Amino acid sequence: MNPRPAPPPELAGRWLSKFFIDHLAGERAASPKTISSYRDAMKLLLTWFRDAEHIPPEKLRLADIDRPRVLRFLHWLEAERNCSAASRNQRLAVIKSFCRYTAVEQPDHLDQVTQILAIRQKKTPAPQRGHLTGDEVKTLLAEPGTANTRAVRDTVLLALAYDSAARVQELCDLDVADIRRASPMIVVIHGKGSKIRYVPVMDPTAQLVADYLEHRDRHPGLGADADPLFPGPNHSRLTRSGVAKLLARYVRAVRTRDPGWAPGLPVTPHTLRRTRTMHLIDAGVNLIYIRDLLGHANVSTTEIYARADAEAKRKAIENAYEPLTPDALPDWTLDSSL
Repeated sequence: MNPRPAPPPELAGRWLSKFFIDHLAGERAASPKTISSYRDAMKLLLTWFRDAEHIPPEKLRLADIDRPRVLRFLHWLEAERNCSAASRNQRLAVIKSFCRYTAVEQPDHLDQVTQILAIRQKKTPAPQRGHLTGDEVKTLLAEPGTANTRAVRDTVLLALAYDSAARVQELCDLDVADIRRASPMIVVIHGKGSKIRYVPVMDPTAQLVADYLEHRDRHPGLGADADPLFPGPNHSRLTRSGVAKLLARYVRAVRTRDPGWAPGLPVTPHTLRRTRTMHLIDAGVNLIYIRDLLGHANVSTTEIYARADAEAKRKAIENAYEPLTPDALPDWTLDSSL
């Protein structure tokens, strides 16, 4: 039997397979979530080539992925799919990563790749840096209550989200085995880049978590290392959108009862992470410790939070203030000789 002939070297499909299997999974040991994100971006590109350029995926060549087409694809993302500038920039970054890989493997396409790499990312608006006060957090965490099993789960979820300052995906990924019920309690968080960090849980939250573990319904077919700490329907794992929806439900309930609660602040799962960070900064905790708590690779990322708090800056300026400004000048309109 004759061996199957190798696909022509100019077909993009061949290099896409090598990019995902050999480069991302093999050389870079990228996490499954990173590979999934890259896959979704390239899937959109293949869909656009099929529908807009009438080039099916199996016939797409490396030469077809040029600067003009990539620019039209990016415009399509914003105009037709209503993607934000941040989403557009993420898709562009994935395409550039693939192009850098093919430039090494197929150097005859280097000029074409260089033109794609020269595409600039769009500027994105600075994200809002608002956060909740201590009283606002207390009100929000008390909203789910303990009337039923789901309410208890949501109370523990929101309390742990604030206390650990974990990302929403990190909360979704937690298993029962990730809670170390010693004293003090430790939660093992699996963060970005397959990095693991150990976060201490404060006593009030630790008591909530311990009570929750004692009374939650265990899945009979799963071990503690595969049993989601916060299960959804049918004991499936909660998703990021699921956490965002339940948080939005409790925020609406709080604002219905108290319209003055956190006025004008969009409250998302990341708001709880940012709120915990700002409270630690206000308490004078060293940025190095906060960096480790948040799982940042560099303390410069953590410094963004320190620059964001206008109230902390006002207090620092007041503490160092020396009154040198002259007293208020007399009202000249009272001087009848003028």
